[in-house]
Amino acid sequence: MSPTTTDQTPSIVCAPDSFKGSASAPAAAAAMARGARAVFPGARITELPFADGGEGTLDALLAVWGTRPRAVDTVDALGRTTSAAFGLSPDGRTAVIEAAQANGLPQVSDVELRPERADTYGVGLIAAAALDLGVEEILLCIGGSASTDGGTGILSALGARFTDANGDPVAPGGGGLAAITTVDTAGLDRRATAVRWRIAVDVDNPLTGPRGAAAVFGPQKGADADSVAVLDSGLGHLAEVLTGTSAEADSLAATPGFGAAGGIPLGLTTMLGAEVVPGSTMVAEAVGLTETLADSDFVLTGEGSFDSQSLGGKVVAAVRDHAPASARVIVIAGRVGLSAAQCREAGITAALSIAPGPSDLATLSERAEALIEDTAAQACALSAQPDTPFQRRKDTP
Repeated sequence: MSPTTTDQTPSIVCAPDSFKGSASAPAAAAAMARGARAVFPGARITELPFADGGEGTLDALLAVWGTRPRAVDTVDALGRTTSAAFGLSPDGRTAVIEAAQANGLPQVSDVELRPERADTYGVGLIAAAALDLGVEEILLCIGGSASTDGGTGILSALGARFTDANGDPVAPGGGGLAAITTVDTAGLDRRATAVRWRIAVDVDNPLTGPRGAAAVFGPQKGADADSVAVLDSGLGHLAEVLTGTSAEADSLAATPGFGAAGGIPLGLTTMLGAEVVPGSTMVAEAVGLTETLADSDFVLTGEGSFDSQSLGGKVVAAVRDHAPASARVIVIAGRVGLSAAQCREAGITAALSIAPGPSDLATLSERAEALIEDTAAQACALSAQPDTPFQRRKDTP
């Protein structure tokens, strides 16, 4: 169906990412739905909050699944007691964990950053809590971490031991990686190796080198040039310890995505058989994106800032790719950085900013949900008119 008047009842899907600092993905989806309903009162409107595997993924999946977050006691990246949450699918078979709930930068923003000490042990404690509930699969979202430990903290929390030449446990964090000579898996929780692990990444950086975990992301975690060198060398050494040969280590270190979140994919792929996948792909499968969009006429998506990066594996690109060619894909964003021609070339019908005029970020953030609702209503009203350029979109390349 290709609706051209408000007399028809289109199928509309509202599938936005979060507007960071302004509206969660569920809140943005609800606002879009309200705006669409104002124009099409009888439309079939589906709210499908989405995410790319980073911040907001837990909220988005829980909203779609209709389940509640599970609280768990854990520790932050510096070993201080804190609390976190994870989610379960309706059937209890799949757990979703946001690593940043434990080892995220916001959790340690009150103290001086210690990039060589920060670790992922707290993430492992969350995983252990999920295993206690009998899950069969763990979806691990790893964006926003404060650590660069190659996933050794997670593995330590699950029972693995990383020891030095004297047989003593190495210091936690990336600063201790270079001292590792032996990995003892005798105490590793066998449940951790039995479940399926999927690690969501939204970057393609390799483990080491100029584009690696330490060089690119270390400075935002407090690492100076000396610490970057220590962390980069430590990750390379860990890769060699885990693979057994320099050649295999070099190959692994060059793998796209292994530099995400301080190298977490390194330890979990080699020791737990984890699979590394693009975050948007993992979330799309978890929420049934293809099936939900199959008969859609209008698709409203969006995020805080829509620009060229949005088309490279982020939420908007995933929604566009899964939408039927006949659907009108409309992006609603706080900031729009692409021209109309660029949108059409990218397979986007149109992109609209929620800004009602010259506005500062604080004002837009405060009024985000109301502005998203109003912009969605305007987009639907324009789409409902005959002979409007909104009626068709260029097929995705």
